[in-house]
Amino acid sequence: MIWLAWTVFAAVVAVIGVAGYRMCKAADDIAEISGLSRAWVGLLLLSIATSLPELATGMSAIVVMAAPNIAVGDALGSCVFNLLILVVIELLSRGDSLYARAGPGHSVSAAFGVILAGFVAFSILIAPAMPNLRIGHVGLYAPVILGTYLVALYTVFQHERRTIAAVGHRPLIPGVSPRSLKIAIRRYAVSAVFVIAAGALLPRVAIEIAQQMGWSNTFVGTIFVALATSIPEVAVSITAMAIGSVDMAVGNLLGSNLFDVAIVAIDDLVYTPGPILSAVAPSHAVTAISAAVMSGVAIIGFSYRPRSRLLRVSSWVGIALFSLFLFNAFVQYLHGE
Repeated sequence: MIWLAWTVFAAVVAVIGVAGYRMCKAADDIAEISGLSRAWVGLLLLSIATSLPELATGMSAIVVMAAPNIAVGDALGSCVFNLLILVVIELLSRGDSLYARAGPGHSVSAAFGVILAGFVAFSILIAPAMPNLRIGHVGLYAPVILGTYLVALYTVFQHERRTIAAVGHRPLIPGVSPRSLKIAIRRYAVSAVFVIAAGALLPRVAIEIAQQMGWSNTFVGTIFVALATSIPEVAVSITAMAIGSVDMAVGNLLGSNLFDVAIVAIDDLVYTPGPILSAVAPSHAVTAISAAVMSGVAIIGFSYRPRSRLLRVSSWVGIALFSLFLFNAFVQYLHGE
């Protein structure tokens, strides 16, 4: 029954939203107690934490459902959704546009997002024609993706370390015991378990919806599953904006994009029949290219830093990002498998 599938889907999304929010709050507490910078927490700790549903969904889609299109569609679709969230938090913010308030250093993370997404698009297009480019069942692109991801983290970390050195290191909060840090870590871990468990259910429900509605797995994975697994990013980004931490919100989204592309390589390790990008629909390349172009638009925004809003709603950067998102969704609906 279609109504039951949609009800279960909504319930899973709710669990991911609540658990993801609490997980991110616990991660923020860890940062406050330990003295880590909020920007670095947004880029690394929060981005990985909020991307756990994508990782769990990809594993479940491959191991349980044998649906590589769901796995790859979710990872790449989440990249597009994360950039769409930039539009959402800009609409919720007041005053100058988001790009005028965010630090220009985010261009480094976004630039690595362009590189990774573009490389995945290239790999999707050539993988079917060059099946021997692999090590065992793993495509050669997988170690390149993981290596580039690590280089991106190191590069951004060095940039952040120079920023911290300029403003001075923030020590452990006075009056806070190490036990408080242990409590925050435990809350973080418990919330993460719920996020992973809920994310593991998404592929089965998504495929049921696809069959009932007559939609392709590519479209469902890229749109519906990606939307559900992006709920934690929405929760933490809105929370960060509410407390006035623009850089933490943006860092979380761009860091999640880097990790989401790395998930494609992790999925490839799990998918034993062969390189996973040889088994998915070519239309996924459009999603990867859309993510790369959207990241490029964001880089222009962080560099040009527009202050005005069109019709007092959104900057031209936000309108461009929203238009690219709609274009990708339309392509996946028409040409997904």
